[in-house]
Amino acid sequence: MSSLIECSTLAPAWLCRHGDVLIYLAPSIVLALLIRALSARHPFFFLFRMAGTICHELAHFVVGMLTYARPASFTIIPRKVAHGWELGSVQLTRVRWYNAAPSALAPFLVVVLPFMVAAWRTRSGLHFTWLDVALAFAVAPQFLACWPSKVDWKIALRSWPYLVIACGLWWLLS
Repeated sequence: MSSLIECSTLAPAWLCRHGDVLIYLAPSIVLALLIRALSARHPFFFLFRMAGTICHELAHFVVGMLTYARPASFTIIPRKVAHGWELGSVQLTRVRWYNAAPSALAPFLVVVLPFMVAAWRTRSGLHFTWLDVALAFAVAPQFLACWPSKVDWKIALRSWPYLVIACGLWWLLS
């Protein structure tokens, strides 16, 4: 009878081990969706995306420095462009085939931050305080900022030799 209420009978083992983290992040994910919907209606709500924009652009900047893409400018001031709004940008002056994908796709690293915060806050069990409300507002924009923009994806395509190298290695190893 006790096996009916065990987590492993209802969910995969990894979900049972990290269920507290996922439950902790649920309000942040809902808040992220709300922020996204509101910021599409009025530019004022870009303020709630600011923490995510800072992390997104810092990811480009830091990975650009580490891969010698030479970041030249960094801005997080939203500006109106032809197709909508640009929330921030980093200008890289030395984008080559070997550093284009890592620099352009660096925002994927931002998704680690919410999970680190959740792991820290749930290390002694799942409990919510007023600090967690503030952290939810800081963590929610990270879910919105972890996806590279259309411009980022276009820059990443300059690293097409990685695809050729990966296919060659796969062919050699199989």
